[in-house]
Amino acid sequence: MAKKPSGKNTSGRGQRDLTVKVKTAKGRRISSTRWLQRQLNDPYVKRAQAEGYRGRAAFKIMELDDKFRFLVPGARVVDLGCAPGGWCQVAVPRVNALGEKKAKAVGTILGIDLQEVDPIPGCDIHVLDFMEDGADDKVKAWLGGKADVVMSDMAAASSGHKQTDHLRIIALCEAAAYLAFDVLDEGGTFVSKVLAGGAEGELQKLLKQRFRKVANVKPPASRADSSEKFVVATGFRG
Repeated sequence: MAKKPSGKNTSGRGQRDLTVKVKTAKGRRISSTRWLQRQLNDPYVKRAQAEGYRGRAAFKIMELDDKFRFLVPGARVVDLGCAPGGWCQVAVPRVNALGEKKAKAVGTILGIDLQEVDPIPGCDIHVLDFMEDGADDKVKAWLGGKADVVMSDMAAASSGHKQTDHLRIIALCEAAAYLAFDVLDEGGTFVSKVLAGGAEGELQKLLKQRFRKVANVKPPASRADSSEKFVVATGFRG
């Protein structure tokens, strides 16, 4: 059960009184309790709830786009592993997918995931395993051409073993990159989550062969205690 702040502001306790504390319930692991407490006190979680986003990850793509400017009006965007849909939500107004900016080009957003995702106005969402044969042709058919942006916030299910999880997410990122090579238009952008851990060197080498610039970024919305970072590759060579 969550313990609500007392509201008192005695000397030296003002900041602590604003923190929601979670007691360890019967059957709940300590790690789960820590995760719950972190969620309850995470400013990005609270902001996502207040602003109607489906998760705190929305702010990661927001901050990346603020820096690199790839979600522009008229852009054709593919969001791999799009559930629950926060990245798509951010992309809708930025690429003008609903045509609300009358003087701007209208963009297209294609969300892909292994599971059903609740509809998002301005997005075309499909259930698809992007690693299956012919997935690239389906993506281009749904888009009506090639993409300007392929982005991915995917992560493999955690095994609890740091190095195993690192290798899994790098493999997933490489698979996403190969799909991007097939569906991106010249000059396009690839954005993907990775975990630092030593095996990302080959991925970097691969991307530098195909893109003019490759940057590694940890946006402010990414938790400081996480090994998560994002690779942003721009200027696809085609």
